[in-house]
Amino acid sequence: MDQEEKKRYSEEELKEFEVIIGDKLDKAKNELNYIKETLSRRNDSGTDNTAGTIKVLEDGADTTEKENLSQLAARQQKFIAQLENALIRIKNKTYGVCVDTGKLIPKERLKAVPHTMHSIEAKLNKG
Repeated sequence: MDQEEKKRYSEEELKEFEVIIGDKLDKAKNELNYIKETLSRRNDSGTDNTAGTIKVLEDGADTTEKENLSQLAARQQKFIAQLENALIRIKNKTYGVCVDTGKLIPKERLKAVPHTMHSIEAKLNKG
């Protein structure tokens, strides 16, 4: 049966994707914890009261770094949610089906972007 005729991935294929997503989810959660720990260390170390121009520059750089880390944490949380939603689609056996075209998303794309819900053609058409 070729890819065009096939309506969904087999149980074995879904299990394979579940493992890939599980690994990515573990790594993403570890990275998020690291970012959160780094942010809390930054907040703890910012309590000394030394005066001077250098301190003002350090505070500015520190604030920028905290903002960057916060944005990184927010992106990581979104990525984790997308991976968790992909696991739900695996359980529902709807994983790998493009929400726009109803066709199967090629395995190569799912391996590269396992949380995607769109085929390349659908993504390009949204443009």
